[in-house]
Amino acid sequence: MSEGAWWVYIIECDDGALYTGITTDLLRRWSQHNQGKGAKYFRTRKPKAFVYQEACSNRSEASRREYQIKQLSRKEKLCLIKRT
Repeated sequence: MSEGAWWVYIIECDDGALYTGITTDLLRRWSQHNQGKGAKYFRTRKPKAFVYQEACSNRSEASRREYQIKQLSRKEKLCLIKRT
């Protein structure tokens, strides 16, 4: 993991749902999600595993990429995950 990089990530939940987000610290964010903090999405779902991570050079780039990924269908997201 690059120091200072922004990350776009996808987490698979225990119910099979896919959650996309951004962060500068994947381990911290994982911990927050497991505690049900931060994203309301994880107050009713349990994160199972990171299934995709992509480094970006700044927050703006990460936000744009997050938006692009969120626009993908589930099938397209699974193809993206499979390519890594």
